Amino acid sequence: MLVGHRTWIFENKPVIKSSATVVGPFEGNGRLADDFDIIHDDLWLEQDSYEKAEKVFLEESCQASIKKAGLQKEDIQFFFCGDLSNQITSSSFAARTLGAPYFGLFGACSTSMEGLALSAFVVNAKGAKYVLTGAVSHNTAVEKQFRYPTEYGGQKPPTAQWTVTGAGTAVIAEEGDGPFVTSATIGKVVDMGLSDPFNMGGAMAPAAVDTIEAHLKERNVPASYYDLIITGDLGRIGHEISLGLLNKHGIGVTEETYKDCGILIYREGQPVLSGASGAGCSAVVTYGHLLNEMKNGNLKRILVVATGALLSPLTFQQKETIPCIAHAVSIETEVGAGGGL
Repeated sequence: MLVGHRTWIFENKPVIKSSATVVGPFEGNGRLADDFDIIHDDLWLEQDSYEKAEKVFLEESCQASIKKAGLQKEDIQFFFCGDLSNQITSSSFAARTLGAPYFGLFGACSTSMEGLALSAFVVNAKGAKYVLTGAVSHNTAVEKQFRYPTEYGGQKPPTAQWTVTGAGTAVIAEEGDGPFVTSATIGKVVDMGLSDPFNMGGAMAPAAVDTIEAHLKERNVPASYYDLIITGDLGRIGHEISLGLLNKHGIGVTEETYKDCGILIYREGQPVLSGASGAGCSAVVTYGHLLNEMKNGNLKRILVVATGALLSPLTFQQKETIPCIAHAVSIETEVGAGGGL
């Protein structure tokens, strides 16, 4: 099951049985609107705080994933989830509603693939029949925690990114028609000494490159094995940096085969500066758009590399640099050479 130092091969082919995405109005006006299950027209969802609304986004996504899988919430044996709020309260309170045994995760914006990797590991090892995993973020809740309340109207530099309001979840099962989770490479913390919280893409790019290189080497496949390698939320700045580094290191990727969720989700003209970010970014793009592309036959093998900046308001106040991480998970409808299956 373990190949190399940090890559798991899932020989029993855990299946993404269902998935669901719930997003806010800004995301509903983006280019991937047709791929989302529920689009809300406000950020409050009849709650009295943005944090409570974030919980509702996640609860609705969980309920939709379970329903689409033809299951009841009692069928879910474990729940892997995380968010960006202090002490991952949105995920923990949603877990209270769900009532399933719960693993709370914090990988910042890498949480979606951290959860998928662990869920697939458990199902592959016969530790459960049905596992639910996901991630959520809320623009205004995150902004006031990590930067400034949006009411302040603070100015941001061009390197900054827009936090996605949305939740994406998936049910991972022992059996089904696919797509399959075939492997995962667990990231290690990379810190290149950057400390600007308005340049997350630049900070995270080296971590993405490190994980992609390790994955391809340990799985013994070329980059061309995948129809698409897609990072979580590097945005335009981080995407350009990582693309240059990969090609400098001899990894053959192009703008057509190497993309970023944070660039895909919004339309040209939406005021998102360098692109999107947030724990919900890679979650809603993967569990909405990318899985739909696979079901429609447009993609057969993808590698999703969710990236995370592991800073906090506390570490910023203490003038720490930004440690970053990236977790890679391969999702395939066809398993070929190098798959180990």
